[in-house]
Amino acid sequence: VQLQASGGGLAQAGGSLRLSCKASGRTFSNYGMAWFRQAPGKERDFVAAINWSGYSTAYSDSVKGRFTISRVNAKNTVYLQMSSLKPEDTGVYYCASGRSFAPATMTPDYDYWGQGTQVTVSS
Repeated sequence: VQLQASGGGLAQAGGSLRLSCKASGRTFSNYGMAWFRQAPGKERDFVAAINWSGYSTAYSDSVKGRFTISRVNAKNTVYLQMSSLKPEDTGVYYCASGRSFAPATMTPDYDYWGQGTQVTVSS
């Protein structure tokens, strides 16, 4: 299974970015997907998750109302639309493919990870 994340970059506070993650190697629509992020010197934290169909989502409190996770199963792709960005959103963002169909929020619930894409938000 391969997960290829893209779309990171530099944004100003208050701006927007959209991340994409294209999956290959297993039946994409059978599994939940998620985004995590890791700031320098910190642990990898949950950001958002989506179930197999796209009808159930979960968000961390820190991004709720600002970020939106979505998926297009026909394209084997999951997205993270990030708006109203803050400097504390800076980090490497990883997409992950789950062990089940649910929108899980813990790292052990995911068995495949992308390579990460850097997001930097300046104040």
